[in-house]
Amino acid sequence: MDDYSEFSAPELVKMLGGRFKDYRLRANMTQKEVAEMAGLSVLTVHRFENGAVANISLSTFLLLLKAVGSINDLRELMPEQPESLYLYKENNQKVKRVRHKKL
Repeated sequence: MDDYSEFSAPELVKMLGGRFKDYRLRANMTQKEVAEMAGLSVLTVHRFENGAVANISLSTFLLLLKAVGSINDLRELMPEQPESLYLYKENNQKVKRVRHKKL
């Protein structure tokens, strides 16, 4: 699947939980081992993997990725963008925020 735009946030969290379980199994780790390494409860790991949660904090997700040795996969999730000429004003100053003019 290449287009996730039609999925709701809870559906995406459920999908990530299922994928995370595969990562954990490939790392040859139990839910208890992951929970201990991440500083979370076994119940949190279990509920995430089984789609029993509709929401998970980003920090919790990052802790789980670290625990199974997959934190560097973030490069694929949000790769750095190349420099863009659209990020510079006419005077060659870099744009720091976007403001829309009031109508």
